[in-house]
Amino acid sequence: MTAVRLVFLALPFWIAAPSLSQAQELAAAVVTSATAAATSGPVIAPSLPRGEISIPMDDQGIRAAGISTIHVELDQGRSDLGFPGTVTIPQHQLRIVAAPAGGLIEAMMVAPDEPVSIGQPVAQVRSPELVEAQKNYLGALSEEALTADKLRRAQMLFEGKALPERELRVAESEASSAKSRLDERMQILFLMGIGKDDFETLRTTRTIVSGLVVKSPVNGTVVSRHANAGEQVKSAAPLYTFGELDPLWVNIQIPAHRLATIEVGAPVTLPAYNVEGRIIRIGRTVDQSTQSVIAVAEVSAKDGSLRPGLALTAHVRIGNGATASSAKNWSVPISSVVRHRDQSWVFTRSNDGFRAKPVLVIAESAHSVAIRADLHPTDEIASRGVLALLSELVDADKED
Repeated sequence: MTAVRLVFLALPFWIAAPSLSQAQELAAAVVTSATAAATSGPVIAPSLPRGEISIPMDDQGIRAAGISTIHVELDQGRSDLGFPGTVTIPQHQLRIVAAPAGGLIEAMMVAPDEPVSIGQPVAQVRSPELVEAQKNYLGALSEEALTADKLRRAQMLFEGKALPERELRVAESEASSAKSRLDERMQILFLMGIGKDDFETLRTTRTIVSGLVVKSPVNGTVVSRHANAGEQVKSAAPLYTFGELDPLWVNIQIPAHRLATIEVGAPVTLPAYNVEGRIIRIGRTVDQSTQSVIAVAEVSAKDGSLRPGLALTAHVRIGNGATASSAKNWSVPISSVVRHRDQSWVFTRSNDGFRAKPVLVIAESAHSVAIRADLHPTDEIASRGVLALLSELVDADKED
């Protein structure tokens, strides 16, 4: 490969224009290219690991381009990556309370965000369907009593040899069917929410009630109210959504290129609320519009300071042992890492010049970057003059 190409080829891969010092470095690299082309013959690149790209360059070209190198250092600490997140209620902690029978809502007894307890009355409904169900129950009760009496008489006649066995079996079948219908009507009444006292009054005195009271099935908080007093509702129409607000989930939006650094069980902190938790699930699909994946963290509600619907920044802690990879985490200057083809790269010194090596960025600060790559403590990477190497990387990538 020839020496350093014109730097203008590299400019589309940078977000901002190079600084004055970088421009001077590149100008020096351009001047060097003519000399190197006249004095150097073709260089044959050695066999490299998959993903690496060789950038041949002699010592004179390196000095002219102002390229300097440093030794890599292991990143000994842990990194906290900040991502946007939203607080939600776990789905298994939500309960929908519906109207057990169609009718008119006479009262809605609790408001949104109000706490409720098990068995607390939350709504009152006047229901013609409830009246009809009680009438059907009373009819089934009378039928059951009649068939039971008929069966007793048939048994007595059969024992006196005054009734054929076939008619006894018919009476037994009728009594069994009547008992099943009675049980069915009773269960319907309980599903409609009739109280035990009202049911006992209905069974003993045949007094029909026209209204029913809806009660809370859980201890929790009213998340939302779906109806108002005076509305006509059908059976199974939702009235309230109740939720248990501790623990809570935080849906964390992880960019797709950061997924390799996140794993289930990673610690999560919410600095603004002094709350800690852990990743319990990482999504398997990528949102096309944001190119991100939702990771779910479970956290404590922290005495009510953390509320569903809250948008916040979640910090996910990443350590050197975050993945089962042979690669380690290294700390390098921020100027040593470049972007090309949606991939981060560093340039390691080699016998014939440099090698462009793809790396995974773990975390960034104002002056340094934590990366994960298959490097060695003796490796040297370019820390200055990196723009000239990026230009060569672009050209080498095109040739490949």
